[in-house]
Amino acid sequence: MILRRLFERKTEPEQAVYEAIVAAARQTRFYADWSVPDTVDGRFDMIVLHMFLVLNRLRNEDCETFRQSLTDVFFRDMDRSLREMGAGDLSIAKKVRKMAEAFYGRVAAYEKALATGGNALEQALARNVYADVPEPKASELSAWTQAAVRDLAAVPVDTIIAGQLGLPEP
Repeated sequence: MILRRLFERKTEPEQAVYEAIVAAARQTRFYADWSVPDTVDGRFDMIVLHMFLVLNRLRNEDCETFRQSLTDVFFRDMDRSLREMGAGDLSIAKKVRKMAEAFYGRVAAYEKALATGGNALEQALARNVYADVPEPKASELSAWTQAAVRDLAAVPVDTIIAGQLGLPEP
């Protein structure tokens, strides 16, 4: 019993939230029905979009440390993923820096788009998620994203931090 407790891995809250984000971002409808490319880049974009939704919801909730820890978990996972894909140690930092630029650029674009209203979010999603897709379904993803923002606003912070995001089905 004591040995078991010593070797059990306790999942930290930010890890649980990140795992919920990744699971939500992998829902097949995004890829099969809404034309999000089922590629490394497409999956990255969907994780970033879901990260944005959670970080945006927690922005004014006096949990900046949690938000930063969640972002750190995301970048550790990106680092691990690059290594699993065979990236060498010398190129990891450069690739993670490029991912960070993409992440923060998209977060800023989505924040601005939500504040602007109209079809600004649809345009931001078309530029980022659907850059190389001939017939993007950005309007569907935009409508879902706006519904997700509304739904997340009603979810208590403690529930989100427990890994229960309350995102709508795509």
